[in-house]
Amino acid sequence: MEQKSEGGDVASRVREVITCAGCSQREFARRIVMDPSKLSRSLSGSRRFTAAELARIADVGGVDAGWLLGASAVTASGPAATPPASPSAAAAPVSVPASGRPLQIVRETVRLIAERGFHAVRVADIAAACGASTAAVHYHFPGRAELLEAAVRWCMDEDTAARAAHLAAGQDPAEELRGLIALQTPRGEQQRRQWRVWLDLWAEAARSTAVGRLHVEYYRQWRSTVADVIRRGVDEGVFRPGTDPEGAALRLTALIDGLASQVLATAPDDADGTSPEAMHAALLAHVEAELLA
Repeated sequence: MEQKSEGGDVASRVREVITCAGCSQREFARRIVMDPSKLSRSLSGSRRFTAAELARIADVGGVDAGWLLGASAVTASGPAATPPASPSAAAAPVSVPASGRPLQIVRETVRLIAERGFHAVRVADIAAACGASTAAVHYHFPGRAELLEAAVRWCMDEDTAARAAHLAAGQDPAEELRGLIALQTPRGEQQRRQWRVWLDLWAEAARSTAVGRLHVEYYRQWRSTVADVIRRGVDEGVFRPGTDPEGAALRLTALIDGLASQVLATAPDDADGTSPEAMHAALLAHVEAELLA
């Protein structure tokens, strides 16, 4: 994808997408799995957006990549791209609080979901865990649905921030992929808690359009990140030539999900179950067998 229009024009359109998304620049960077400092430099004109970054911006922002690049009203292939819809055209996603009582409420909600599951968590339970009244919880989150969405988005943001920090380290593609695998291996309590929330998210996504939207959004971000690393590895000769980055990302994601569910179903002292170490070793073996040149 070539940035056909001037960099300033592209940056101004990206700013419009961020404005219509109704979130901060930093939060938008997390949604597109981009280091916030890189996004800032690209918006200021000191750095050019990559093709993969523009594709993610278009995907998350709900616009056509051609519009970002300044496509004309009609192209040879059909109707042109359109600018982003205004925030009133669709329901804005629930924002994740940054601090204070709202953040405490979200964190306690995540903990309770991990322990009991979506349907077993009541607003009264969350209020009690925070040492507050249900009225105080409803002051920050009007309904249970908004509270649960904020909790899931908080987990997504934590995961995305960890990925962005890892990818900003400048390692080679093979090491970056191994690092992403390590981030997804539920060794510590924080990782296990987030995985338990994901397990509930899968079940809810099959029944709820709202939760399903979060499910699709998260997996789109994750697979895009993995595919970008694999694509760069192919270009640099680290991974096998001719590898399909999207297909490889899909297969690796399926293997991670399947093994993680086995790890979470295994008691820590069960020698016959699947351990985090066994999961990690299996994933590295998969990468070596399928991807390494």
